[in-house]
Amino acid sequence: MLSGYRLMWMMVLFDLPVVDAKDRKNASKFRKFLLDNGFEMSQFSVYLRFCGSRDKMKSYVKKLDENAPLKGKITLLFFTDKQFGSVINIRNTKKERTPLAPEQLEIIWEDL
Repeated sequence: MLSGYRLMWMMVLFDLPVVDAKDRKNASKFRKFLLDNGFEMSQFSVYLRFCGSRDKMKSYVKKLDENAPLKGKITLLFFTDKQFGSVINIRNTKKERTPLAPEQLEIIWEDL
């Protein structure tokens, strides 16, 4: 079993210009690229993705670099699964812990 200290997450934060139609199209194209590549929107310009290994994470960095718009700023953050498990989200003044993903699928068989 892999350790929560070896499994990796990636966070993409970006600030892209949306002043003219071409910039808006580029920003939309980048967001679509993120979604098509398994990233999940956390906030409008913040996306997350579980990458698994560090090698897999590096391949996503390369893809992001190849698909980044020419204008704007994109920041990538990396953290372990263990660190991700202690993230706290505050929504509507309620603190919510990030849901823990089960380590394996559990099937329960009940006689009906």
